[in-house]
Amino acid sequence: MFGGIGTFEMVAFGVLALMLFGSRLPEVARNLGGTYRGLKKNVDEFKREFQAVETYDPKPRNEKLIEESVVEESSAPKFELPPEDSQLADSSPMDSQSLSLHPEQDQKA
Repeated sequence: MFGGIGTFEMVAFGVLALMLFGSRLPEVARNLGGTYRGLKKNVDEFKREFQAVETYDPKPRNEKLIEESVVEESSAPKFELPPEDSQLADSSPMDSQSLSLHPEQDQKA
């Protein structure tokens, strides 16, 4: 019945408990029962917590909340490329001589 504990062992355990605890046996039994219930409750809660982590769905369940939480565009101006103007390209102050790394050598040649 109890995995190898026979009738004689159970009676011997009961007599030993009665001799050790005497009239306090009901109080000791209540304390042991309360401790066992608390332990079982904590173990069940621990199991539920791990099962919740295993079944966690990172996708939001309500798409309406996502639409409402869209961030508004910033008020900073957007970068625009300057217009390409042929007059600006022709009147550029930079030419091939001004871009040279060694202007002394260019002047000798």
